[in-house]
Amino acid sequence: MAKLFSPQKSSGYPLGGRELLVLAGFLACLLLACAVYVLWLPDVKELKTKNPVETSFMRIKERQARAQGKKLGRRLTWTAWGGISENLKHAVLVAEDDGFYGHKGVDWESTKKALETDWKEKRFAKGGSTITQQVARNLYLSPSKNPLRKIKELLIARRLEQELGKRRIFEIYLNIAEWGKGIYGAQAAAEAYFGKNAADLTPEESAALAAALPSPRRYNPTGGTRFMERQKSRIVARMRASGYLPDELETEDLDETFEVIASSEPAVETSTAAAN
Repeated sequence: MAKLFSPQKSSGYPLGGRELLVLAGFLACLLLACAVYVLWLPDVKELKTKNPVETSFMRIKERQARAQGKKLGRRLTWTAWGGISENLKHAVLVAEDDGFYGHKGVDWESTKKALETDWKEKRFAKGGSTITQQVARNLYLSPSKNPLRKIKELLIARRLEQELGKRRIFEIYLNIAEWGKGIYGAQAAAEAYFGKNAADLTPEESAALAAALPSPRRYNPTGGTRFMERQKSRIVARMRASGYLPDELETEDLDETFEVIASSEPAVETSTAAAN
């Protein structure tokens, strides 16, 4: 006689009322935590009169170095707006954010293009950050490409624009930007790579520093690689096209100076200097 088998019950089963409540509670807590993270914004008003002596980026880099059993020095000498070469300001402007004086902290067109690139490459490849966004990220956040971090960066950038003027935001950026391991700000970079003050940087030296900004630990302003030479030439061309270079400054003069820059070695020290 054939043995009859009853249908086996599925191992999976719909969530009951209690499980649904637990899941709903977990999701609510998660959303609340995300909202608190995004909506809690630092008070940036003090930056109107107080110069930051360190940033979130600096602390993160130094903590990472300690975790590896290393000590990362810090060079940062605060330099007022008038003590920084106009050449460097122009080079950084055309290289990093040529629409800086026209937007309110966020360049939505660049952000849209960055999102399109990220979607195409299925990863967070481009940031599309303005100078203001970089100040927000460096001062208060982390290098993470987490979408929530990006949203908070946008909100802080808008607050910086509301509380500070463009010149103050740019001044802060030029003093906290990383230009190599432990090298922060225009003055430290000028001393380390060219042995001079930030006020005395030439157009070529300024273009070299601006070319290194996207990845300062990878690109040496005085490295002389083909990539860096192309970047420097591109920045100089954009400075000229924007009217930032005098007509009498000939291309041959620039090329000669590039050769001098490429053959220079940075006098990088590990001492720490900070001034308010």
